Order: sequence, then C-alpha cells, then structure tokens
Amino acid sequence: MQPYATPFYFLILGIALIPLIIAQSYKKKFLFYQLLLTIAFLYLTFGGTLSIYALIGFGVFQTSLVKFYSLYRKKNNHTFVFILSILLSIAPLTIVKITPFINPTQPSSILGFLGISYITFKSVAVILEIRDGLIKEIPIKEFVYFLYFFPTISSGPIDRFRRFQKELKAPTPKNYSEMVGKAIFYIFIGFLYNFIIAHYLSEYFLHPVAIIAVKQPSFLYMMLSMYGYGLYLFFDFAGYSLFAIGISYLMGYDLPKNFHLPFLSKNIKEFWNRWHMTLSFWFRDYVYMRMVKFVIKKKWTKNRALVSNLSYIALFGLMGIWHGLTWYYIAYGFYHAFLMIGYDTWLLFKKKHKIKIPDNKITQAIGVLITIQFVFLGFLIFSGILDMAIRFAQNPVTSNLPNF
Repeated sequence: MQPYATPFYFLILGIALIPLIIAQSYKKKFLFYQLLLTIAFLYLTFGGTLSIYALIGFGVFQTSLVKFYSLYRKKNNHTFVFILSILLSIAPLTIVKITPFINPTQPSSILGFLGISYITFKSVAVILEIRDGLIKEIPIKEFVYFLYFFPTISSGPIDRFRRFQKELKAPTPKNYSEMVGKAIFYIFIGFLYNFIIAHYLSEYFLHPVAIIAVKQPSFLYMMLSMYGYGLYLFFDFAGYSLFAIGISYLMGYDLPKNFHLPFLSKNIKEFWNRWHMTLSFWFRDYVYMRMVKFVIKKKWTKNRALVSNLSYIALFGLMGIWHGLTWYYIAYGFYHAFLMIGYDTWLLFKKKHKIKIPDNKITQAIGVLITIQFVFLGFLIFSGILDMAIRFAQNPVTSNLPNF
C-alpha cells in the first residue's frame, strides 16, 4: 500500500497512532510501540513484494557498512577507505538508477524499493560526518530506526542522524500538545494540497493541456503546461511532505520542513533555500561545500568565483543525474547550475560597478516575478513534456502521452 495515497491508509494509521499519542501525552515515549508501528507500516507498504527483501537487505548492508567505517575511523583515517565506503553506500542506488538505461525492457532493478534514494542520502551523510569527527559512535538500534523511520521513507524530508538521535534520546517534548495541534493542521493542509488541489489541477487542467502541447506544440500550450506542471508538482510533493511531518509530530519528532513559500523567492538562490529544502541543503552541505573546501585546500586556483561555479555545476549535475539518466533531467540540473552562476555573476557585477538597486516592495515583486519565470521554465524541462513532443513528432504511433 502506497504511503499517504488513500484515505484508508490514513484511517489505519490514525487508529494505530492512538496508543502512542496517549502515551506521549503522559510523557512516555513508548519506544517499543514505535518500533512495532514502524515494522507494521513498512510491511503494509512493502509486504508481499520483492521490495521487502530489497528493503531488508539494503538496511543490513548500509548498517554493516556504517558500523564498520565508524569502528575503522576510531583508529585510522585513510582517504581510500573513506571513498570506498561512500562508493559502496551509493552502489545499490546507482544500480537502480542505471538499470532502466541499460535494460529499457526491464527498467525495475531487483535492488530497488520505494524510498531507496532518501535512505541512501541518510547513510551517506552519516559516513561523511563520521569522517569529519562529528559522529563518534553508531548505536545500531538507533541507526536502524533512523534509516527505517516510516513517516519519511517514501518521500522525505531527509533528516540528519545527530538531530534525530538527540530527539530519540530526549524525553517527550514539553510542547507535545502544541505539536499535536500543528500535526493535525499540517495533515489537513496536506489533504488540501494533495487530494484536492493537485488532483483537480492534474485531472482537469494539466493532463488535457499537456496532451495538446505534445500533439500540437505551440507557445501557448507549452506555457500552460509549464505553469500547470510546476503548480501540480509543488502541491503534490508539498502535500506528501506535510503528511510526513505531521505524522512525525504525532510521534514526538520535530522534523525539518521541506517547503517554505518557494514561489515568493526573490532570486534563484533564495528559491533553493525554500524548495525541497532538506534535499537542497543535503547537496549544499555534502557536495557543494565539500568541493569548494577541497579545491581551495589543494590550491588548484585562487579564483573563488570559478571554484563556486564549478561546484554549482557538480552539485546540480549530480542532482539531475539522481533524478534519472534522461536528457531532460540532466538538462534540468545544469540549467539550474547556470542560473546560480548567472545570479552570482550579477551580484559581483553590481558590487564591482557599485550599482545600487532600491530594496522595496516594487523591486521585490519584480524579483519574484522574474525568478518564478525561470523556475517554471525549469519545471517544463523537468516534466519531460518537451521530450514527449519531440518523440511524438518523430513517431506518433509508438510515442507516450503525458499522464500526470
């Protein structure tokens, strides 16, 4: 059963959470019941399919790898072992991602399961923080619960082990009653976003408009598809994130938010601080910042702007490849890399030529308007509608049509 996909799932989940909510209200964490709840809902999601074996095997593999590296790091710190650990950690995800490219007739890898990307990000982050000396010990029970925390397994948010471990060990939050109120609010907003706005937007606007855009490409229908898809993507994904955060609140965990009014961003850098925040912060902290630090440390160049630009290309290039090995996902990644480079170049140009633009409501509104056009153009690339239109023009008989 797909998490958060049907009202029936929420009915079962709501009933199952009642004992935990009561226990938390009496300042009892009820960790044993949390464990049973996690096992039950993981089985509800993956049971009866090969995915359950992939999920278990993946967890055993990642836990063993992280535990081994943590023990090794206490005595040694060789770069080769660190890199090997990272490569091994991402190997299953890499296989899952390249399988459709290598064998299009059987695009699903036996190693794949719903949420493998987000669990991989968690595991890689732990290895990186062990390397940095930020994590000294890896209690296996806590790490496994962190990996398999069921509210976030399908679509995030991507949590950090040190933050999660701190809450896991802490007593029931003093503001738990407030968290319950917020949880109910988030879940209902999630219903509004996902089950109503995203559904009707897709069913009655995006789907018919995108089909016309593919069959009879025109500027008008491509623009309508662009805005329709961008709004649909936000409401659908933000809805899932609100469900995950709301359920986590009911369990006593204050998970980080994933979206914060992204379409009010005044520039592209602000957008990535508001859109899919836990993913963008993950790539920022573990790809961009590390590459900048590495290049500066090696003294390959003294040009910090060049270092930053190359790091943007690496960051967003990897993000695009992570979405899938198709030209439009990769193009989407590099598109945003060049948007970031362009924005930084503009800031340097303003500083060099002492250009001062007033900071008021009018200039802010103009900034929002310009930023959103670039963002939605990126969504059009990401949607695959352009690719479908090209394929349909080449061969209308065998080409797929949009089905959002």
